[in-house]
Amino acid sequence: MLSRSAQSLYWLGRYLERAGNLSRLLQLQSESLVDRPVREIHFGWNRIYKFVRRDPPGGEVQLFGDEDFVLADSFALADDLTFERANPSSVFSCFAQGRENARHTRHCISPEVWTCLNTTYLRLQQQNIAAVWQWEPTAFYQGLSTDIETFGGLAETTMYHDERWSFLQLGRNVERAQNAAALLLAQIDTITSSSSQEFHEEDWTSLLRVFYALEVYNHAYSVAVLPDRVMDLLVSDPLLPESLGRSSALIGSAIAAIGSGPYSRSGRALQRLVGRLSSMINYEWPDEEERVPLLREISEGADELHFLITEAYFDYPIQEPV
Repeated sequence: MLSRSAQSLYWLGRYLERAGNLSRLLQLQSESLVDRPVREIHFGWNRIYKFVRRDPPGGEVQLFGDEDFVLADSFALADDLTFERANPSSVFSCFAQGRENARHTRHCISPEVWTCLNTTYLRLQQQNIAAVWQWEPTAFYQGLSTDIETFGGLAETTMYHDERWSFLQLGRNVERAQNAAALLLAQIDTITSSSSQEFHEEDWTSLLRVFYALEVYNHAYSVAVLPDRVMDLLVSDPLLPESLGRSSALIGSAIAAIGSGPYSRSGRALQRLVGRLSSMINYEWPDEEERVPLLREISEGADELHFLITEAYFDYPIQEPV
């Protein structure tokens, strides 16, 4: 298939996965505004901004003020992360970029997938944070998450599973792997940068909820939420859909279906990197030792995947150097 079509499908998968992940984070964050302590609310905002690698409006999220201040501050932060056009990581920006890539590849996706994506985008375009805040922000973000999950389900059931499907899934799973590693590191860095650095079980419980993993964790371990066990589950569990291990396996499957690509040198390097990531997750992940250095190495490898994919499939030279 044409490299520009493959690239658009790849980025369509990435942008929709990114928007869904941020919508899920904002859904849980809006829930916390109802009855959670101020410390927990501020922890959630700091974690989100470290995850998207963006400074919040005003430079930082301050841990002071009464309840009215916290709500007003959250209003501004939610607007920046949801509707701010100048923020390339906002939910609206991701949807707009995803829809644009889908528009370029209408011939590659099913009518049902296009209709789902376009309908959600048009509805989002008519919203603003004031209208969302006036009614029920949690329901708004939950609806967005559901729409994106519906997009994934429709792609699974209505698209022919050829190269077009493989590039879409490759984009989704590369983004999912990068998001999982970045969110785990944002969790750790937010705790490390806090003044107390005390253990708060609710912070790790909320992280499990982001990954739809709380019930799985309780079944596998117990109701006591411990950081090392949370990291083990979210990194190495091969059956958890949002885990790093599962995403790495699906990336390998998509690359195997597509092949090495026109630029075989980058294709071979890409296959080696996927194998290296799989080895770090499945065989080198420590049971009791320090996990953070290896997690940072995995995160760097997940970021490098994108550049090798681009070089192997999209921006390759006309002739390979001898």
